[in-house]
Amino acid sequence: MTSEHASAEASRLRPVPPAQLAAGALRTFFNIVAAWRLDAEQAMRLLGLTSRSTYFKWKKDPAGARLSPDTLERLSYVFGIYKALQILLPRADAADDWVHRPNDAPPFNGRPALERMLGGQVADLYVVRQYLDAQRGWS
Repeated sequence: MTSEHASAEASRLRPVPPAQLAAGALRTFFNIVAAWRLDAEQAMRLLGLTSRSTYFKWKKDPAGARLSPDTLERLSYVFGIYKALQILLPRADAADDWVHRPNDAPPFNGRPALERMLGGQVADLYVVRQYLDAQRGWS
């Protein structure tokens, strides 16, 4: 391995600074919130936030956010749900509407997936992600 290759490899493996991670993750999250037509209360619930001021502060200045491990886990599930929907339903409008439509699958019992996602627990996001992964053939 050349020293140039080793240097490139080391830089690729370097952790992302927290502010850079927060900025990118929150920008992505707020784009998904817009695509799914969620209001501030729903978005806060997905993030596990109870403080409106924190939510709007993060929205205004994503790089200034300090994200807890719980928030990062929630974001990861939301991103996975969004990606799975884009793969399963390649028309963006169909993928984005899916979270709002009633669903007879067992995890949802005739209610929209969004209701399950807004249950408030990380496990609620996990269940939706797991369901979509199974639909993709990833059990």
